[in-house]
Amino acid sequence: MLSGLAADIVPAAGAIALAAGIPAFLRRDTSAEKSGNAQSLILKQLDAMNKHAGINVVDNNGRLTEVNDHLLELSGYTREEIVGKSVKVLYDPSSVALADMIHTNLERGIAWQGQTQLRRKDGSILVTQATVIPLFDNDGNWTGSISARTDVTETSTVLAERHSAQTLNELRDDIWIIDAETEKFSYMNSTAKKRMLLSHDEYLDETLAEFSRAHEVEGVLQACRALRNDGEMLTQFESSLMGTPMYVSIKFLPDSRGSGRYLIVFNDVSHRLEQEKRKSAFISTVSHELRSPLTSIKGAMGLLLSRSAGELPDKAQALLEIAHRNADRLILIINDILDLDKISNGQMDFDIKEVDLVDLLEEANNANAMLQQRFGVNVTLNGADEPVLFKTDPNRFIQVLTNLMSNAYKFSPPNGRIVLDIADLGEQVRVSVTDEGQGIPLAEQGKIFDRFADMTNSDRATKGGTGLGLSICKAIVENLGGTIGFDTEEGSGTTFYFNLPKAVPNLRAIDEDDVKRIA
Repeated sequence: MLSGLAADIVPAAGAIALAAGIPAFLRRDTSAEKSGNAQSLILKQLDAMNKHAGINVVDNNGRLTEVNDHLLELSGYTREEIVGKSVKVLYDPSSVALADMIHTNLERGIAWQGQTQLRRKDGSILVTQATVIPLFDNDGNWTGSISARTDVTETSTVLAERHSAQTLNELRDDIWIIDAETEKFSYMNSTAKKRMLLSHDEYLDETLAEFSRAHEVEGVLQACRALRNDGEMLTQFESSLMGTPMYVSIKFLPDSRGSGRYLIVFNDVSHRLEQEKRKSAFISTVSHELRSPLTSIKGAMGLLLSRSAGELPDKAQALLEIAHRNADRLILIINDILDLDKISNGQMDFDIKEVDLVDLLEEANNANAMLQQRFGVNVTLNGADEPVLFKTDPNRFIQVLTNLMSNAYKFSPPNGRIVLDIADLGEQVRVSVTDEGQGIPLAEQGKIFDRFADMTNSDRATKGGTGLGLSICKAIVENLGGTIGFDTEEGSGTTFYFNLPKAVPNLRAIDEDDVKRIA
């Protein structure tokens, strides 16, 4: 006569109560054996429990010695498949630690009650409310245990979903849950309903395809279908919802039926974009304001160093040289920041021309002649015998190559060697710069293109650099339609390389988020 949630919970409580009769039956004394009425009552209790609960007996080595029909029905196993096996065969891998804890308690004579997460033969989850009682022989030695388990999977799922729904409903992010098979909505939190101007649950009658057409979110529909078709579990991208910029995360949650649900989270990024825009404007303004006076200061120091104002004492000369080098470094940092600002705002101009790759290589090499002298490193050019014509922005190309060569000089050992390789790959050209330095530690390789990446061997104070160069290189190469990467081995040097198409790409400005993703 019970229905709903109560119908699931009451049998579990009943099984626990009935299980209390097990010790009386298993440890009954002589007087109990002579009492037909007492024995009859206990057998009736056990019979009732057998119909409502799965029962298993385990020996003191943790092996199943007996299971009743109801447990076999719940688990999907046959008696032959599990009797004699470890009781852990019934447990979900995530609950093995719990099984060990129960075993330890039983050894000490302590009974246990609670929820256990089992795994059926077909791989689906079986949640049971269990009572586990230790068994002893006539001498008081522990011989194993007996367990009574009631299936509360549906109850557990209902309670979990209610708890999840309450939690999701309070989030500021928009949440959609959609059935993967029918593509119909099954849930939308209050934030999402408010944004979509929905007062109740009228969305439950719509499919995602209908909703997408009405609210211009076809990208979400395509992403959901791509997830399922490709066998992937997660996708993330930027989009907009009702005119608001959003970061969209879609996770496919499969179920035991072979279908599943899409959990779609929309994170409003309008505030973040506005903050980043203000930050970018501030950095750009400050950088422009700093560059002019710094250039004048550097020029004045250069004149003093060239003896234009007469001879300087040796000590003053040394101090002035330090100041001049640091002015150089500051101007380099400012120029790099302004370059990033131009890229992120789509203001970096590209002057595409047909050029000879060999000429660009030699020009970049000549531009780094002072570094070659300073660090005492030899340079070898490979593949520069024949002209290789292609279209690109020569100034930006040299900027990228010069940056890679500058890093190679700084991290090469004295009297080391740098190898510049160029190759004609048909529709692309490839340039690589190889040094004989210490290589990039494995733990730091993932952040090599990050802005201001703090590498353990960077030593900027001695070797110079801004920590922005590689990030700018990657942004420029990507914007020219190419790719950039590196190969390295600790103790054996590093090769940085980039590929560019020979044809003029459809240039686009990469925004700041693209630069972050590249990094």
